[in-house]
Amino acid sequence: MKTVNSLFFGLALMSLTSCSYVEHFEKRAQAINELEDKILVLSKENQEMNNKLMQANYKIKTLESKNYYLETQLKDKAPMKESYTKRTIASVARVDSNDLVKYDVYKWDAKEMVSIAQKEFDSKNFEKSAQFFNAYTKNFPNSKEVDADFLFQAGVASYESGKHYDWSEKYFTYLTKKYPTSKYYLGAKLWLGMSYLKQNRKDEFFAVVEEFRKKYRNTPEWNILSGHYEKIVQKYKKN
Repeated sequence: MKTVNSLFFGLALMSLTSCSYVEHFEKRAQAINELEDKILVLSKENQEMNNKLMQANYKIKTLESKNYYLETQLKDKAPMKESYTKRTIASVARVDSNDLVKYDVYKWDAKEMVSIAQKEFDSKNFEKSAQFFNAYTKNFPNSKEVDADFLFQAGVASYESGKHYDWSEKYFTYLTKKYPTSKYYLGAKLWLGMSYLKQNRKDEFFAVVEEFRKKYRNTPEWNILSGHYEKIVQKYKKN
């Protein structure tokens, strides 16, 4: 009888212990989930703070540049002293008013340049975005950031700027050669053809169109071109 009672007691204890462990693990899992949610929120807030800090640094550098320019102008206008040789306009580095990067002035680091290029791209400020992408490739030519995503975005920005079709040609050509298996490959070819057309290089443009017609007829890119194919052919033949 004692053995039976002991057995029942043991089973009951195991049952209670098992329930206790289940409740413990459920509470632990809930606590972990809540902690993960908090970490995610903090991570997003941290990213937003980093973006704001980067924008603030950009404004600070802009103000510093303007302040330096004003100080230079004031020194040039100050009365000449015997021990002071007045700085002439010719000795001051000329600032290209079309240069929106001004790398020599601001000395951007790589992370700042990419962030600004992408931010301006998202805001559809394609001229500024294109200039930052282009300046980045010049100042950081061996950067690992220059991947298929970078090249495609830089190419689109350059094309959409309405000015830098030679840049877009450069990016899309490099992308198609270095990343032939990329998801951007056909898109880059399409944009490359349009870059040729904008530069009035009709033979190269028509070659791209023909390549799509022969090789990529079942693609979204060909669907874009096919609606205009006959017009393109007629216009090409007339010219």
